[in-house]
Amino acid sequence: MIDLLDTLARRPVVLDGGLGTLLAARGNDVTSELWSARVLRDEPAEVRAAHAAFVEAGAEVVITASYQLGFGGAIPDADVETLLRRSVTLAREAGDAVVAASVGPVGALRADGSEYTGAYGLTVDELRIAHRRRLGVLADAGADLLAVETIPSPLEVEALARELAALDIPAFVSLSADSTGYGEPGSLAAALDTAASVASVVAVGVNCCAPDSVPGALARTPGIPLVAYPNSGERWDAESRAWRGGAEPLAGAAPAWVAAGARLVGGCCRTTPADIAAIAAAVAAPAR
Repeated sequence: MIDLLDTLARRPVVLDGGLGTLLAARGNDVTSELWSARVLRDEPAEVRAAHAAFVEAGAEVVITASYQLGFGGAIPDADVETLLRRSVTLAREAGDAVVAASVGPVGALRADGSEYTGAYGLTVDELRIAHRRRLGVLADAGADLLAVETIPSPLEVEALARELAALDIPAFVSLSADSTGYGEPGSLAAALDTAASVASVVAVGVNCCAPDSVPGALARTPGIPLVAYPNSGERWDAESRAWRGGAEPLAGAAPAWVAAGARLVGGCCRTTPADIAAIAAAVAAPAR
């Protein structure tokens, strides 16, 4: 396994791709409000196998199946801590890779579309409380770092930044660049600065967005390594709960992300092990 911080200083590091996408392709039902958390609960071997497929494709960092799993959600709290810890264990067992424990936004727990807007009706203090217990469990579960991802609004970034500052674990923070929660000019860049101001945050950037949103989002850099793992190019239709449009070959754009400062590069929704293999080749990530 690579030393992540040392490697980020020298070259790009390859993230994995769409875990839910691969689980679905393997025949698992991810259509419920639990998404991949249902597979984590009911078919843990499938989660381990999906992580392993991404590692085999060239991923050096695997992100756990904990994105849509948290206290106060659809799964009883009594079971949540066990599943959060299981998500880290399964990722660790999948191969020689850095394990990043996924922390999704509050909207992902609600499964009501608010993860694309950040319009929760919660204050910063309420958001801090909503995230605190899950962050604490994942920080204690044996992951190498936290992957705070797909955060849709400056308010939630502020809340998470305050909570991360109190934890003794590295993290990267990735924002949903296409979220309507960043509708004000400069708000995305300001939110990246907020995240980057936390001493334990080792990289910031964007994910779960259109590939063509990445260059603009990375144009104003906050002075630390950047993260880029967009969707395939297809767009989610929340009303019909279906993907629309065509995919784009992410590997062709990956070198430009690296040139802009990205050091953690990969794919998000609808990206496959084949996409990750192509990205790894495009950014010339050497074999571990």
